[in-house]
Amino acid sequence: MLFDILSGGNIRDIVISLVFSMPIILLALSLHETAHGYVAYKCGDNTAYNLGRLTLNPFKHLDPMGFACMLLLGFGWAKPVPINTRNFRNPKRGMALSALAGPLANAVLGLFSAAMLGFTTALYYYLMFSGANDFVLTCISYTTLLFELSALYNLLFMAFNLIPIPPFDGSRIALAFLPPKAYFGIMRYERQIMIGLLVALMLLSRLGFSPFSWIAYSLTDLVANPVFELFGKLFGFLA
Repeated sequence: MLFDILSGGNIRDIVISLVFSMPIILLALSLHETAHGYVAYKCGDNTAYNLGRLTLNPFKHLDPMGFACMLLLGFGWAKPVPINTRNFRNPKRGMALSALAGPLANAVLGLFSAAMLGFTTALYYYLMFSGANDFVLTCISYTTLLFELSALYNLLFMAFNLIPIPPFDGSRIALAFLPPKAYFGIMRYERQIMIGLLVALMLLSRLGFSPFSWIAYSLTDLVANPVFELFGKLFGFLA
């Protein structure tokens, strides 16, 4: 993502984008891990609860390398919430639900942010056409940027974690559908798969393509554009 930001705009816009990006990433990572731990707790495992991980305090979840990758490349990770499947009343179901909770939390926040992006963009144009002063327009433009970055980073993190191979959440969800022998056979190569995937993603990023950025931008546009058109018509500047 940072490479996208650096590729356009003046220094002032770049600095503002970076300042906004850092707390948004921390919130996305913290929300993701807290959701994992909370659903695991509701399914019978209190490991994360006992370790104080059911919190949005980013310092409880921060992995510096994962945070840097999220800021620089558009994909990253937090410190995983520990889960003990032996505490689940139904281990297979509990693992799948707790794994799904993280990406789902990011999806909800990301799609909500995309809707607010559409609304604040429409509001900006309405106020501009109405002759609002520069201070008001600047505040609305910064708010719009905040929602845009929130939508993109949360949807990026959602897409990244739904990869159906270990160690990502998607692989834990797949456990609910795969025979245990097949699943644990794949898990034996978790480390090698992780390294190979990260190398491939870094190479793709250097070539100017990120599948996760494409997903995030597409989902953001899918939600934001209709909201913008709706409020554009309500505000009277779109036919």
